[in-house]
Amino acid sequence: MKLPSGGRWYYEVKLDGYRALVMKKGRVVTVFSRRGNKLNAQFPRIAAAFGFLPEDTILDGEIVAIDDKGMPSFAALQTSRTRAQYSYFYSFDVLVYRGRDLRKLPLFERRAILENHALADLHEPVRLSSTLDAAPERIVKIVRDQGLEGVIAKLMASTYESGDRSGSWVKFRTNNGQELVIGGYKPGTNGFDYLLAGYYEGKNLIFIAKIKNGFVPALRVEITKLFEGLETTVCPFANLPEPKNARRGEALTAEVMKKCKWLKPKLVAQIEFTEWTKGNHLRHSKFVGLRGDKRPHEVIRESDSGANVQSFE
Repeated sequence: MKLPSGGRWYYEVKLDGYRALVMKKGRVVTVFSRRGNKLNAQFPRIAAAFGFLPEDTILDGEIVAIDDKGMPSFAALQTSRTRAQYSYFYSFDVLVYRGRDLRKLPLFERRAILENHALADLHEPVRLSSTLDAAPERIVKIVRDQGLEGVIAKLMASTYESGDRSGSWVKFRTNNGQELVIGGYKPGTNGFDYLLAGYYEGKNLIFIAKIKNGFVPALRVEITKLFEGLETTVCPFANLPEPKNARRGEALTAEVMKKCKWLKPKLVAQIEFTEWTKGNHLRHSKFVGLRGDKRPHEVIRESDSGANVQSFE
């Protein structure tokens, strides 16, 4: 699948961070995750930077950590020191401006209000997510060469459709990444040997991966603490147990499942991998970080081609 082309589309770099809303009600600024959690304490530098924002205004955007090479780093967002000192808010949409609901306006009108009015006096760490003026094939090549996550194409005439996958925004991923829901683990040193993860097909959570790599001992301990209150005796995966020949290495057979612990599917992880196998598994998967900004039921399989039609409103 390719990015859509033609003059009806905006193109932006897909930044590897946390989706967030910034709301200024009166003089009070609140930063929210997509799940409605307040993020002011985690990102005080960002929350304090919106003194310039007009009152009764809501912005949509991405919180991004920039590493020492000037590149977005999702892993860097996992540490409190980086979050506090080296994070930025890239705004790409405005939902409300000075009390006026803009969600039914076409994107090109919202974008004009964002650039010329809402962000007229912006300063660091607040940035405007720039649009890219080139052919889609050229944009994809540049983004891939730079090692960035991907490209977002947005219909200029699209309205803001909260929570729906409308096809008005098209994500094209240029690296091999996948969000997965954690549904269990095999106990081991420092908490676990590996995590059990999958994605949703409709209402069913489909097991696809044992995540063994990407952890240091301290991170294993930190993640294990998050399991408290999520323990359950019920396996959340609809396609378990596996037959013995289901995968390379140890399959998750009924016998192996007896060694595992199950969790309510509440935690979402960002995973990198080398490729999908024909058996619908991830090869050489690696844990990157936890995504507090994603709802578990939003996690679906992304396209093999790297492109995934998905609304982010």
